[in-house]
Amino acid sequence: MTDETHPLSPQDCLVAVMIAVSMSDEDIRTAELVKIDSAVNMLPVFADFDADRVRTVSSLVADLFEQEDGLDALFGLVRANLPERLFETAYALACDVAAADGTLRETELRLLEEIRYELNIDRLHAAAIERGARARHLSV
Repeated sequence: MTDETHPLSPQDCLVAVMIAVSMSDEDIRTAELVKIDSAVNMLPVFADFDADRVRTVSSLVADLFEQEDGLDALFGLVRANLPERLFETAYALACDVAAADGTLRETELRLLEEIRYELNIDRLHAAAIERGARARHLSV
């Protein structure tokens, strides 16, 4: 799937970032999966995306996470295949997945920090994105 003839699509990259956040604490929660599914089915950026690819991308991310430098490889793939104009979108989706279950775990926070760094998300923009995610996921 990731050879030169079949590079990741921009949508694959967005899904990979969301899956990575969900897998980061080694406990994929239902709320996180529902959030990913909802994003893929509802957001305009996924309008022409084949939702069946989520499973393929999930397998790729799981395989990468088993490798010593897998996270670096994932970020390399994302930077190579995701247009820079969608870097903040990737971060926003990552924040939504992290916030989906109402609890931000240390591993999720570390991965979000790494995503900010790897995708060169401005700190002020990141804070606004994080605040929006927090506001969307509050409960009464």
